[in-house]
Amino acid sequence: MTSQDLHPIRRALLSVSDKTGLIDLAHALQASHVEILSTGGTARTLRDAGLDVIDVADVTGFPEIMGGRVKTLHPKIHGGLLARRDLDDHLNAMTQENIEGIDLLVVNLYPFEATLASTDDRDILVEKIDIGGPAMLRAAAKNHDFLTVLCDPADYSEFTQSLQQYGGTNFAMRERLAAKTFARTAAYDSAISGWMANRLDHRLPDMTSLAGSKTESLRYGENPHQQAALYKTGTHRPGVTTAHQLQGKPLSYNNINDTDAAFELVAEFDAPTIAIIKHANPCGVASASNLRAAWDMAFAADPVSAFGGIVAMNRPLDTATASAVVDLFTEVVIAPDASEDAVKIMSAKPNLRLLLTGDMPDRTDAYVKFKSVAGGFLAQTRDAGMITKSDLKIVTKTAPTEAQLDDLLFAWAVTKHVKSNAIVFAKDKSTVGIGAGQMSRVDAARIAVQKAADTAAHHGWDAPRTSGAVAASDAFFPFADGLEALVAAGATAVIQPGGSMRDDEVIAAANAAGIAMVFTGMRHFNH
Repeated sequence: MTSQDLHPIRRALLSVSDKTGLIDLAHALQASHVEILSTGGTARTLRDAGLDVIDVADVTGFPEIMGGRVKTLHPKIHGGLLARRDLDDHLNAMTQENIEGIDLLVVNLYPFEATLASTDDRDILVEKIDIGGPAMLRAAAKNHDFLTVLCDPADYSEFTQSLQQYGGTNFAMRERLAAKTFARTAAYDSAISGWMANRLDHRLPDMTSLAGSKTESLRYGENPHQQAALYKTGTHRPGVTTAHQLQGKPLSYNNINDTDAAFELVAEFDAPTIAIIKHANPCGVASASNLRAAWDMAFAADPVSAFGGIVAMNRPLDTATASAVVDLFTEVVIAPDASEDAVKIMSAKPNLRLLLTGDMPDRTDAYVKFKSVAGGFLAQTRDAGMITKSDLKIVTKTAPTEAQLDDLLFAWAVTKHVKSNAIVFAKDKSTVGIGAGQMSRVDAARIAVQKAADTAAHHGWDAPRTSGAVAASDAFFPFADGLEALVAAGATAVIQPGGSMRDDEVIAAANAAGIAMVFTGMRHFNH
Protein backbone atom coordinates (compact mmCIF):
# COMPACT_ATOMS: atom_id res chain seq x y z
CA MET A 1 0.00 0.00 0.00
CA THR A 2 1.56 3.30 -1.10
CA SER A 3 1.05 6.62 0.63
CA GLN A 4 -0.76 7.86 -2.50
CA ASP A 5 -3.09 4.85 -2.37
CA LEU A 6 -3.85 5.25 1.32
CA HIS A 7 -6.63 7.47 2.60
CA PRO A 8 -6.44 7.97 6.38
CA ILE A 9 -9.50 7.84 8.63
CA ARG A 10 -9.80 10.85 10.92
CA ARG A 11 -13.54 11.45 11.14
CA ALA A 12 -16.39 8.93 10.97
CA LEU A 13 -20.19 9.02 10.94
CA LEU A 14 -21.97 5.98 12.39
CA SER A 15 -25.74 5.54 12.06
CA VAL A 16 -26.99 1.96 12.03
CA SER A 17 -30.16 -0.03 12.58
CA ASP A 18 -28.28 -3.33 12.94
CA LYS A 19 -25.99 -2.86 15.94
CA THR A 20 -24.03 -6.07 15.26
CA GLY A 21 -20.31 -5.40 15.77
CA LEU A 22 -20.92 -1.70 16.38
CA ILE A 23 -19.23 -1.41 19.77
CA ASP A 24 -16.09 -3.26 18.72
CA LEU A 25 -15.84 -1.11 15.60
CA ALA A 26 -16.27 2.11 17.57
CA HIS A 27 -13.63 1.04 20.11
CA ALA A 28 -11.21 0.43 17.24
CA LEU A 29 -11.99 3.88 15.84
CA GLN A 30 -11.50 5.56 19.20
CA ALA A 31 -8.23 3.70 19.74
CA SER A 32 -7.04 5.15 16.41
CA HIS A 33 -8.10 8.66 17.53
CA VAL A 34 -10.94 8.87 15.00
CA GLU A 35 -13.63 11.44 15.82
CA ILE A 36 -17.07 9.77 15.87
CA LEU A 37 -20.30 11.46 14.81
CA SER A 38 -23.57 9.68 15.34
CA THR A 39 -27.35 9.96 15.51
CA GLY A 40 -30.27 8.86 17.66
CA GLY A 41 -30.21 5.30 18.93
CA THR A 42 -26.72 4.64 17.59
CA ALA A 43 -25.31 7.55 19.62
CA ARG A 44 -27.08 6.32 22.75
CA THR A 45 -25.69 2.81 22.28
CA LEU A 46 -22.18 4.15 21.87
CA ARG A 47 -22.41 6.42 24.92
CA ASP A 48 -23.80 3.58 27.01
CA ALA A 49 -20.64 1.67 26.07
CA GLY A 50 -18.50 4.55 27.37
CA LEU A 51 -17.47 5.92 23.96
CA ASP A 52 -17.06 9.58 23.05
CA VAL A 53 -19.64 10.66 20.47
CA ILE A 54 -20.59 13.94 18.81
CA ASP A 55 -24.26 14.30 17.89
CA VAL A 56 -24.94 15.12 14.26
CA ALA A 57 -27.34 17.79 15.48
CA ASP A 58 -24.41 19.57 17.13
CA VAL A 59 -22.58 19.57 13.79
CA THR A 60 -25.52 20.77 11.71
CA GLY A 61 -26.91 23.16 14.31
CA PHE A 62 -30.31 21.68 13.50
CA PRO A 63 -32.21 19.21 15.69
CA GLU A 64 -33.63 15.89 14.58
CA ILE A 65 -37.25 16.55 13.60
CA MET A 66 -40.34 14.75 12.37
CA GLY A 67 -39.72 11.68 14.47
CA GLY A 68 -36.20 11.29 13.10
CA ARG A 69 -37.24 11.51 9.44
CA VAL A 70 -34.97 14.55 9.06
CA LYS A 71 -31.59 14.45 10.77
CA THR A 72 -28.73 13.88 8.31
CA LEU A 73 -30.18 15.61 5.24
CA HIS A 74 -28.03 18.69 5.68
CA PRO A 75 -25.19 20.37 3.69
CA LYS A 76 -22.74 19.96 6.57
CA ILE A 77 -23.22 16.19 6.37
CA HIS A 78 -23.54 15.72 2.62
CA GLY A 79 -20.86 18.33 1.95
CA GLY A 80 -18.53 16.34 4.19
CA LEU A 81 -19.39 13.17 2.26
CA LEU A 82 -19.33 14.52 -1.29
CA ALA A 83 -16.44 16.99 -1.23
CA ARG A 84 -13.51 16.02 -3.42
CA ARG A 85 -10.29 16.60 -1.54
CA ASP A 86 -8.32 17.27 -4.74
CA LEU A 87 -10.40 20.21 -6.07
CA ASP A 88 -9.75 23.72 -4.83
CA ASP A 89 -13.33 24.89 -5.33
CA HIS A 90 -14.58 22.01 -3.15
CA LEU A 91 -12.00 22.75 -0.47
CA ASN A 92 -12.78 26.48 -0.58
CA ALA A 93 -16.50 25.74 -0.23
CA MET A 94 -15.79 23.56 2.81
CA THR A 95 -13.79 26.38 4.40
CA GLN A 96 -16.37 29.05 3.56
CA GLU A 97 -19.32 26.98 4.90
CA ASN A 98 -17.40 25.52 7.85
CA ILE A 99 -17.82 21.94 6.57
CA GLU A 100 -15.50 19.25 7.86
CA GLY A 101 -14.75 16.20 5.78
CA ILE A 102 -16.01 12.74 6.68
CA ASP A 103 -13.60 9.89 5.96
CA LEU A 104 -15.71 6.90 7.01
CA LEU A 105 -19.44 6.31 6.76
CA VAL A 106 -20.96 3.36 8.60
CA VAL A 107 -24.65 2.99 7.78
CA ASN A 108 -27.05 0.12 7.47
CA LEU A 109 -30.63 0.70 6.56
CA TYR A 110 -33.98 0.51 8.28
CA PRO A 111 -34.97 -3.19 8.14
CA PHE A 112 -37.60 -2.90 5.42
CA GLU A 113 -37.10 -6.43 4.04
CA ALA A 114 -37.22 -8.06 7.48
CA THR A 115 -40.33 -6.09 8.37
CA LEU A 116 -41.98 -7.08 5.09
CA ALA A 117 -41.40 -10.72 5.99
CA SER A 118 -43.37 -10.31 9.22
CA THR A 119 -46.20 -7.92 8.36
CA ASP A 120 -48.20 -6.47 5.49
CA ASP A 121 -49.25 -3.39 7.49
CA ARG A 122 -48.77 -0.51 5.06
CA ASP A 123 -48.23 2.18 7.71
CA ILE A 124 -45.54 0.16 9.47
CA LEU A 125 -43.77 -0.62 6.21
CA VAL A 126 -43.81 2.97 4.98
CA GLU A 127 -42.04 4.04 8.18
CA LYS A 128 -39.38 1.39 7.52
CA ILE A 129 -38.44 3.03 4.21
CA ASP A 130 -35.08 4.68 4.89
CA ILE A 131 -34.37 8.00 3.15
CA GLY A 132 -31.33 9.54 4.83
CA GLY A 133 -29.45 6.24 4.97
CA PRO A 134 -29.50 5.51 1.23
CA ALA A 135 -28.72 9.15 0.47
CA MET A 136 -25.61 9.07 2.64
CA LEU A 137 -24.53 5.65 1.39
CA ARG A 138 -24.78 6.70 -2.22
CA ALA A 139 -22.92 9.94 -1.55
CA ALA A 140 -20.08 8.16 0.21
CA ALA A 141 -19.92 5.39 -2.40
CA LYS A 142 -19.80 7.96 -5.20
CA ASN A 143 -16.90 9.71 -3.48
CA HIS A 144 -14.95 6.52 -2.72
CA ASP A 145 -11.75 8.10 -4.01
CA PHE A 146 -11.66 9.76 -0.60
CA LEU A 147 -14.20 7.93 1.59
CA THR A 148 -14.60 4.45 2.99
CA VAL A 149 -18.19 3.24 3.26
CA LEU A 150 -19.40 0.28 5.31
CA CYS A 151 -22.98 -0.91 4.77
CA ASP A 152 -22.57 -4.44 6.16
CA PRO A 153 -21.27 -5.52 9.60
CA ALA A 154 -19.58 -8.45 7.84
CA ASP A 155 -16.97 -5.97 6.55
CA TYR A 156 -16.09 -4.41 9.91
CA SER A 157 -13.33 -6.88 10.73
CA GLU A 158 -11.42 -6.38 7.47
CA PHE A 159 -11.75 -2.61 7.80
CA THR A 160 -10.54 -2.66 11.40
CA GLN A 161 -7.46 -4.66 10.45
CA SER A 162 -6.61 -2.13 7.73
CA LEU A 163 -7.20 0.78 10.11
CA GLN A 164 -4.98 -0.69 12.79
CA GLN A 165 -2.21 -1.62 10.36
CA TYR A 166 -2.22 1.37 8.01
CA GLY A 167 -4.39 4.03 9.63
CA GLY A 168 -6.82 3.94 6.72
CA THR A 169 -7.82 2.06 3.57
CA ASN A 170 -6.46 1.64 0.07
CA PHE A 171 -8.33 2.37 -3.13
CA ALA A 172 -9.01 -1.27 -3.96
CA MET A 173 -10.85 -1.77 -0.67
CA ARG A 174 -12.75 1.50 -0.99
CA GLU A 175 -13.84 0.69 -4.54
CA ARG A 176 -14.99 -2.80 -3.59
CA LEU A 177 -16.95 -1.50 -0.60
CA ALA A 178 -18.51 1.22 -2.77
CA ALA A 179 -19.64 -1.35 -5.34
CA LYS A 180 -21.21 -3.40 -2.56
CA THR A 181 -22.93 -0.30 -1.23
CA PHE A 182 -24.53 0.56 -4.58
CA ALA A 183 -25.70 -3.05 -4.87
CA ARG A 184 -27.19 -2.82 -1.38
CA THR A 185 -29.12 0.37 -2.06
CA ALA A 186 -30.33 -1.05 -5.38
CA ALA A 187 -31.58 -4.20 -3.65
CA TYR A 188 -33.26 -2.09 -0.97
CA ASP A 189 -35.08 0.03 -3.54
CA SER A 190 -36.00 -3.12 -5.47
CA ALA A 191 -37.65 -4.61 -2.39
CA ILE A 192 -39.66 -1.43 -1.82
CA SER A 193 -40.73 -1.04 -5.47
CA GLY A 194 -41.66 -4.72 -5.62
CA TRP A 195 -43.82 -4.41 -2.52
CA MET A 196 -45.60 -1.37 -3.92
CA ALA A 197 -46.10 -3.01 -7.31
CA ASN A 198 -47.75 -6.00 -5.61
CA ARG A 199 -49.97 -3.73 -3.55
CA LEU A 200 -51.15 -2.03 -6.73
CA ASP A 201 -51.36 -5.39 -8.56
CA HIS A 202 -48.78 -4.07 -11.03
CA ARG A 203 -46.73 -7.24 -10.95
CA LEU A 204 -45.21 -6.49 -14.34
CA PRO A 205 -44.63 -2.71 -14.23
CA ASP A 206 -43.04 -0.57 -16.93
CA MET A 207 -39.75 -0.63 -15.02
CA THR A 208 -38.60 -3.38 -12.70
CA SER A 209 -35.44 -4.68 -11.09
CA LEU A 210 -34.21 -7.99 -9.81
CA ALA A 211 -32.08 -7.92 -6.69
CA GLY A 212 -30.88 -10.43 -4.15
CA SER A 213 -28.32 -11.06 -1.46
CA LYS A 214 -25.75 -13.79 -2.04
CA THR A 215 -26.15 -16.45 0.60
CA GLU A 216 -23.41 -18.71 -0.67
CA SER A 217 -20.99 -19.27 -3.49
CA LEU A 218 -21.56 -22.69 -5.06
CA ARG A 219 -18.76 -25.02 -6.12
CA TYR A 220 -19.88 -24.64 -9.74
CA GLY A 221 -22.99 -24.31 -11.88
CA GLU A 222 -24.70 -26.95 -13.98
CA ASN A 223 -21.22 -28.01 -15.11
CA PRO A 224 -17.81 -27.73 -13.41
CA HIS A 225 -16.57 -25.03 -15.80
CA GLN A 226 -19.44 -22.66 -14.85
CA GLN A 227 -19.45 -20.27 -11.88
CA ALA A 228 -22.53 -20.15 -9.67
CA ALA A 229 -23.97 -18.64 -6.50
CA LEU A 230 -27.27 -18.66 -4.62
CA TYR A 231 -29.02 -15.34 -4.04
CA LYS A 232 -32.08 -14.69 -1.89
CA THR A 233 -34.62 -12.10 -2.92
CA GLY A 234 -37.07 -10.28 -0.70
CA THR A 235 -39.69 -12.97 -1.39
CA HIS A 236 -40.10 -15.14 1.70
CA ARG A 237 -41.74 -18.14 0.05
CA PRO A 238 -41.08 -21.36 2.00
CA GLY A 239 -38.74 -23.56 0.03
CA VAL A 240 -35.14 -24.41 -0.63
CA THR A 241 -33.83 -20.85 -0.10
CA THR A 242 -35.52 -20.49 3.31
CA ALA A 243 -35.02 -24.05 4.55
CA HIS A 244 -32.83 -25.07 7.46
CA GLN A 245 -30.35 -27.77 6.43
CA LEU A 246 -29.92 -30.27 9.24
CA GLN A 247 -27.26 -32.45 7.67
CA GLY A 248 -25.37 -33.32 4.52
CA LYS A 249 -22.93 -31.70 2.13
CA PRO A 250 -23.54 -28.19 0.78
CA LEU A 251 -26.18 -28.06 -1.94
CA SER A 252 -25.02 -27.82 -5.54
CA TYR A 253 -26.56 -25.66 -8.26
CA ASN A 254 -28.41 -28.67 -9.66
CA ASN A 255 -29.51 -29.77 -6.17
CA ILE A 256 -31.07 -26.38 -5.53
CA ASN A 257 -32.83 -26.26 -8.89
CA ASP A 258 -34.22 -29.79 -8.54
CA THR A 259 -35.22 -29.36 -4.89
CA ASP A 260 -37.14 -26.21 -5.71
CA ALA A 261 -39.00 -28.05 -8.49
CA ALA A 262 -39.81 -30.96 -6.17
CA PHE A 263 -41.14 -28.85 -3.29
CA GLU A 264 -43.25 -26.67 -5.57
CA LEU A 265 -44.79 -29.84 -7.03
CA VAL A 266 -45.90 -31.37 -3.70
CA ALA A 267 -47.34 -28.00 -2.68
CA GLU A 268 -50.05 -28.55 -5.30
CA PHE A 269 -51.77 -31.24 -3.22
CA ASP A 270 -53.86 -31.30 -0.06
CA ALA A 271 -53.41 -35.03 0.65
CA PRO A 272 -50.06 -36.41 1.88
CA THR A 273 -47.89 -36.41 -1.24
CA ILE A 274 -44.39 -37.53 -2.21
CA ALA A 275 -42.52 -36.44 -5.34
CA ILE A 276 -39.23 -37.87 -6.55
CA ILE A 277 -37.41 -35.55 -8.98
CA LYS A 278 -34.53 -36.04 -11.37
CA HIS A 279 -33.19 -33.18 -13.52
CA ALA A 280 -36.17 -30.96 -12.59
CA ASN A 281 -38.68 -33.56 -13.86
CA PRO A 282 -40.72 -35.91 -11.69
CA CYS A 283 -40.10 -39.62 -12.08
CA GLY A 284 -42.67 -40.61 -9.45
CA VAL A 285 -45.46 -38.68 -7.71
CA ALA A 286 -48.19 -40.08 -5.47
CA SER A 287 -50.84 -38.93 -3.00
CA ALA A 288 -52.19 -41.26 -0.30
CA SER A 289 -53.69 -41.34 3.18
CA ASN A 290 -50.21 -41.15 4.74
CA LEU A 291 -46.65 -40.33 3.67
CA ARG A 292 -45.31 -43.87 3.81
CA ALA A 293 -48.05 -45.12 1.46
CA ALA A 294 -47.36 -42.17 -0.85
CA TRP A 295 -43.64 -43.01 -0.80
CA ASP A 296 -44.25 -46.65 -1.73
CA MET A 297 -46.41 -45.62 -4.67
CA ALA A 298 -44.11 -42.83 -5.89
CA PHE A 299 -41.03 -45.06 -5.69
CA ALA A 300 -42.79 -47.96 -7.42
CA ALA A 301 -43.72 -45.65 -10.31
CA ASP A 302 -40.10 -45.55 -11.56
CA PRO A 303 -37.59 -47.11 -9.13
CA VAL A 304 -34.74 -47.01 -11.64
CA SER A 305 -34.95 -43.25 -12.23
CA ALA A 306 -35.52 -42.59 -8.52
CA PHE A 307 -31.91 -43.57 -7.70
CA GLY A 308 -29.96 -40.42 -6.80
CA GLY A 309 -33.07 -38.24 -6.91
CA ILE A 310 -34.60 -35.47 -4.84
CA VAL A 311 -37.47 -36.39 -2.50
CA ALA A 312 -40.06 -33.80 -1.48
CA MET A 313 -43.09 -34.19 0.75
CA ASN A 314 -45.87 -31.90 1.94
CA ARG A 315 -46.12 -33.35 5.45
CA PRO A 316 -43.59 -33.62 8.28
CA LEU A 317 -41.21 -36.52 7.72
CA ASP A 318 -42.15 -39.44 9.99
CA THR A 319 -40.21 -42.49 11.08
CA ALA A 320 -41.91 -44.93 8.72
CA THR A 321 -41.19 -42.78 5.67
CA ALA A 322 -37.66 -41.94 6.81
CA SER A 323 -36.88 -45.65 7.22
CA ALA A 324 -37.94 -46.26 3.61
CA VAL A 325 -36.19 -43.25 2.12
CA VAL A 326 -32.78 -44.05 3.63
CA ASP A 327 -32.80 -47.42 1.85
CA LEU A 328 -32.49 -45.52 -1.46
CA PHE A 329 -29.53 -43.40 -2.50
CA THR A 330 -31.07 -39.93 -2.34
CA GLU A 331 -29.40 -36.55 -2.80
CA VAL A 332 -31.86 -34.32 -0.91
CA VAL A 333 -34.97 -34.72 1.22
CA ILE A 334 -37.10 -31.61 1.75
CA ALA A 335 -40.12 -31.42 4.05
CA PRO A 336 -41.94 -28.82 6.13
CA ASP A 337 -40.74 -30.56 9.31
CA ALA A 338 -39.52 -33.89 10.71
CA SER A 339 -39.92 -35.86 13.92
CA GLU A 340 -36.88 -36.33 16.17
CA ASP A 341 -36.82 -40.04 15.41
CA ALA A 342 -37.01 -39.37 11.67
CA VAL A 343 -34.04 -37.00 11.94
CA LYS A 344 -32.06 -39.69 13.76
CA ILE A 345 -32.86 -42.18 11.01
CA MET A 346 -31.72 -39.71 8.35
CA SER A 347 -28.43 -39.18 10.21
CA ALA A 348 -27.42 -42.71 9.26
CA LYS A 349 -26.76 -41.25 5.79
CA PRO A 350 -24.57 -38.24 6.65
CA ASN A 351 -24.12 -37.18 3.02
CA LEU A 352 -27.87 -36.96 2.46
CA ARG A 353 -29.06 -33.36 2.71
CA LEU A 354 -32.13 -32.95 4.93
CA LEU A 355 -33.94 -29.61 4.53
CA LEU A 356 -36.82 -28.43 6.71
CA THR A 357 -38.80 -25.40 5.55
CA GLY A 358 -41.15 -24.88 8.49
CA ASP A 359 -44.13 -24.40 6.19
CA MET A 360 -45.53 -25.08 2.73
CA PRO A 361 -45.65 -22.50 -0.08
CA ASP A 362 -48.98 -21.06 -1.15
CA ARG A 363 -50.02 -22.80 -4.36
CA THR A 364 -52.28 -19.88 -5.30
CA ASP A 365 -49.49 -17.29 -5.16
CA ALA A 366 -48.87 -15.92 -8.66
CA TYR A 367 -45.57 -14.24 -7.77
CA VAL A 368 -43.30 -13.01 -10.55
CA LYS A 369 -40.65 -15.38 -11.92
CA PHE A 370 -37.64 -14.30 -13.96
CA LYS A 371 -35.56 -16.01 -16.63
CA SER A 372 -32.48 -14.50 -18.19
CA VAL A 373 -32.06 -14.09 -21.93
CA ALA A 374 -29.15 -12.50 -23.78
CA GLY A 375 -29.33 -8.78 -23.10
CA GLY A 376 -32.27 -8.93 -20.72
CA PHE A 377 -34.71 -11.13 -18.87
CA LEU A 378 -38.23 -12.48 -19.18
CA ALA A 379 -40.77 -12.05 -16.40
CA GLN A 380 -44.05 -13.83 -15.86
CA THR A 381 -46.37 -14.64 -13.01
CA ARG A 382 -46.06 -18.14 -11.60
CA ASP A 383 -48.42 -20.72 -13.10
CA ALA A 384 -50.96 -20.74 -10.28
CA GLY A 385 -53.74 -21.98 -12.56
CA MET A 386 -56.11 -24.33 -10.76
CA ILE A 387 -58.85 -26.53 -12.21
CA THR A 388 -61.76 -28.14 -10.35
CA LYS A 389 -64.25 -30.75 -11.52
CA SER A 390 -66.82 -28.06 -12.25
CA ASP A 391 -64.36 -26.38 -14.65
CA LEU A 392 -64.01 -29.45 -16.85
CA LYS A 393 -65.83 -29.77 -20.15
CA ILE A 394 -66.77 -33.33 -21.07
CA VAL A 395 -66.39 -33.57 -24.86
CA THR A 396 -66.91 -37.31 -25.46
CA LYS A 397 -69.95 -39.57 -25.43
CA THR A 398 -68.46 -41.40 -22.47
CA ALA A 399 -68.25 -39.40 -19.26
CA PRO A 400 -65.48 -40.05 -16.74
CA THR A 401 -66.34 -41.72 -13.44
CA GLU A 402 -65.73 -39.96 -10.13
CA ALA A 403 -62.59 -42.06 -9.58
CA GLN A 404 -61.35 -41.16 -13.04
CA LEU A 405 -62.02 -37.48 -12.41
CA ASP A 406 -59.92 -37.62 -9.25
CA ASP A 407 -57.05 -39.23 -11.16
CA LEU A 408 -57.45 -36.82 -14.07
CA LEU A 409 -57.10 -33.80 -11.78
CA PHE A 410 -54.13 -35.44 -10.06
CA ALA A 411 -52.39 -36.06 -13.38
CA TRP A 412 -53.26 -32.55 -14.55
CA ALA A 413 -51.62 -31.00 -11.49
CA VAL A 414 -48.47 -33.05 -12.10
CA THR A 415 -48.21 -31.93 -15.75
CA LYS A 416 -47.73 -28.38 -14.54
CA HIS A 417 -44.34 -29.47 -13.19
CA VAL A 418 -43.20 -31.63 -16.10
CA LYS A 419 -41.13 -30.05 -18.86
CA SER A 420 -43.06 -29.62 -22.12
CA ASN A 421 -44.11 -31.45 -24.13
CA ALA A 422 -45.52 -33.41 -21.20
CA ILE A 423 -47.65 -36.55 -20.92
CA VAL A 424 -48.56 -38.06 -17.54
CA PHE A 425 -50.29 -41.39 -16.92
CA ALA A 426 -51.86 -41.83 -13.47
CA LYS A 427 -53.79 -44.46 -11.58
CA ASP A 428 -55.08 -44.31 -8.01
CA LYS A 429 -53.44 -40.88 -7.55
CA SER A 430 -50.01 -42.11 -8.53
CA THR A 431 -48.06 -41.50 -11.69
CA VAL A 432 -47.41 -44.67 -13.68
CA GLY A 433 -45.66 -43.22 -16.72
CA ILE A 434 -44.24 -39.77 -17.56
CA GLY A 435 -42.97 -38.42 -20.87
CA ALA A 436 -41.13 -35.11 -20.51
CA GLY A 437 -39.40 -32.43 -22.55
CA GLN A 438 -40.00 -33.74 -26.05
CA MET A 439 -40.20 -31.83 -29.32
CA SER A 440 -43.21 -33.92 -30.39
CA ARG A 441 -46.27 -34.65 -28.26
CA VAL A 442 -46.41 -38.11 -29.85
CA ASP A 443 -42.85 -38.75 -28.69
CA ALA A 444 -43.76 -37.62 -25.16
CA ALA A 445 -46.67 -40.08 -25.21
CA ARG A 446 -44.46 -42.89 -26.46
CA ILE A 447 -41.83 -42.22 -23.81
CA ALA A 448 -44.48 -42.23 -21.07
CA VAL A 449 -45.71 -45.58 -22.35
CA GLN A 450 -42.18 -46.96 -22.57
CA LYS A 451 -41.33 -45.79 -19.05
CA ALA A 452 -44.42 -47.60 -17.77
CA ALA A 453 -43.42 -50.74 -19.66
CA ASP A 454 -39.86 -50.59 -18.30
CA THR A 455 -41.19 -50.20 -14.76
CA ALA A 456 -43.51 -53.17 -15.19
CA ALA A 457 -40.60 -55.28 -16.40
CA HIS A 458 -38.47 -54.14 -13.45
CA HIS A 459 -41.18 -55.22 -10.99
CA GLY A 460 -42.05 -58.39 -12.89
CA TRP A 461 -45.62 -57.28 -13.47
CA ASP A 462 -47.69 -58.94 -16.19
CA ALA A 463 -48.56 -55.60 -17.82
CA PRO A 464 -47.74 -51.89 -17.53
CA ARG A 465 -50.01 -49.92 -15.21
CA THR A 466 -51.04 -47.67 -18.09
CA SER A 467 -53.79 -50.23 -18.75
CA GLY A 468 -56.86 -48.73 -17.12
CA ALA A 469 -55.05 -45.53 -16.18
CA VAL A 470 -55.92 -41.95 -17.10
CA ALA A 471 -53.60 -39.62 -19.02
CA ALA A 472 -52.95 -35.90 -19.04
CA SER A 473 -51.42 -33.71 -21.73
CA ASP A 474 -50.09 -30.26 -20.80
CA ALA A 475 -51.27 -28.79 -24.13
CA PHE A 476 -53.72 -29.78 -26.84
CA PHE A 477 -53.18 -32.61 -29.30
CA PRO A 478 -52.53 -31.08 -32.74
CA PHE A 479 -53.38 -34.42 -34.34
CA ALA A 480 -55.19 -37.54 -33.24
CA ASP A 481 -51.99 -39.65 -33.28
CA GLY A 482 -50.92 -38.51 -29.80
CA LEU A 483 -54.26 -39.49 -28.31
CA GLU A 484 -54.20 -42.78 -30.20
CA ALA A 485 -50.84 -43.62 -28.59
CA LEU A 486 -52.43 -43.14 -25.17
CA VAL A 487 -55.42 -45.29 -26.09
CA ALA A 488 -53.14 -48.04 -27.40
CA ALA A 489 -51.39 -48.05 -24.01
CA GLY A 490 -54.69 -48.62 -22.22
CA ALA A 491 -55.76 -45.11 -21.17
CA THR A 492 -59.45 -44.98 -20.30
CA ALA A 493 -59.78 -41.22 -19.82
CA VAL A 494 -57.78 -38.20 -20.97
CA ILE A 495 -57.52 -34.61 -19.78
CA GLN A 496 -56.16 -31.90 -22.07
CA PRO A 497 -56.66 -28.16 -22.69
CA GLY A 498 -58.43 -28.40 -26.05
CA GLY A 499 -58.25 -25.58 -28.56
CA SER A 500 -56.66 -27.34 -31.52
CA MET A 501 -57.90 -26.75 -35.05
CA ARG A 502 -58.35 -30.53 -35.15
CA ASP A 503 -60.18 -30.94 -31.86
CA ASP A 504 -63.05 -32.61 -33.74
CA GLU A 505 -60.69 -35.27 -35.10
CA VAL A 506 -59.22 -35.90 -31.64
CA ILE A 507 -62.69 -36.11 -30.07
CA ALA A 508 -63.80 -38.51 -32.81
CA ALA A 509 -60.77 -40.72 -32.09
CA ALA A 510 -61.63 -40.75 -28.39
CA ASN A 511 -65.24 -41.67 -29.14
CA ALA A 512 -64.13 -44.39 -31.52
CA ALA A 513 -62.01 -45.84 -28.72
CA GLY A 514 -64.84 -45.54 -26.21
CA ILE A 515 -62.81 -43.48 -23.72
CA ALA A 516 -63.73 -40.35 -21.80
CA MET A 517 -62.05 -37.04 -22.52
CA VAL A 518 -62.35 -33.66 -20.81
CA PHE A 519 -61.07 -30.20 -21.79
CA THR A 520 -59.66 -27.75 -19.26
CA GLY A 521 -59.45 -24.62 -21.40
CA MET A 522 -56.04 -24.05 -19.77
CA ARG A 523 -52.59 -25.30 -20.72
CA HIS A 524 -49.50 -25.89 -18.57
CA PHE A 525 -46.43 -25.31 -20.75
CA ASN A 526 -43.29 -25.55 -18.62
CA HIS A 527 -40.05 -24.77 -20.47
